[in-house]
Amino acid sequence: MIAASVWSLLIPSIEMAEEQGLPAWLPATIGFLLGILFLGILDKIVPHMHIEATLPEGPKSKLKKTTMMILAVTLHNIPEGMAVGVIFAGAIAGNVGVTMSGAFALALGIAIQNFPEGAIISMPLKSEGISKTRAFIYGTLSGIVEPIAATITIIITKQIVQILPYLLAFAAGAMINVVVEELIPDLQNGDHSRIGTIGVGVGFAIMMILDVALG
Repeated sequence: MIAASVWSLLIPSIEMAEEQGLPAWLPATIGFLLGILFLGILDKIVPHMHIEATLPEGPKSKLKKTTMMILAVTLHNIPEGMAVGVIFAGAIAGNVGVTMSGAFALALGIAIQNFPEGAIISMPLKSEGISKTRAFIYGTLSGIVEPIAATITIIITKQIVQILPYLLAFAAGAMINVVVEELIPDLQNGDHSRIGTIGVGVGFAIMMILDVALG
C-alpha cells in the first residue's frame, strides 16, 4: 500500500498537476491530507472492532463482535477500491503518467494483499465456532466494498477530469492512514516484529516492481 501510494498515485498526481499548469505539489498535498482526514472521520462515525482489540471503536453500538470485525476490514478496503478506480479513470482519460498496464499492476498488487485480509476475517471467525462456509463468506463480503468504491470513483472522475490529481492523492492519503494507524502497529505486536518488518520490505519491493515494470 505504501509503494502503491507513491508510484501509482502520488507521482501521477504530481505529473498531472504539471500538465494542467498547476503547482506540482498543490493537488498532491491537498488530496493527500483530505484522504487522511476522510479515513479518520470514518473511523469515528462507523462502529468497528479490530481483530486484536478488546474494545470497539467508533460510536457505541449493539452490533455483534463479528459484525464489527468485518466493518473494520471493510473500512480499510474503501481506499483500496478508490485507488483502483481513480487509476483506471486516469488511464481511460489518457492522462500523462497513468497507463492501463500500470492500472492493472496496481489492481493486481491490491488483489494479492486481499487474500491475507480475507483470512484475517475468516480465521478468527472460524475459531469462534462459526462454520467454515460462513467464515469464508464473511471474509469475502468484507472486500465487496472495493469494486463498489472503484466504480463510484470512476464515474465521478470521468465527469470531472480536472480533479484527477486530487483524487489520486486522496486515495494515497487514505491508504497511508490505514498503514500508519492500523497495519504498522499490528505488525509490531508480539515477539517477532522483525518478521513484520521484513514483510513490509518484501511487499514494498513487489509492488514497486509491478508498477515500474508494467507501468
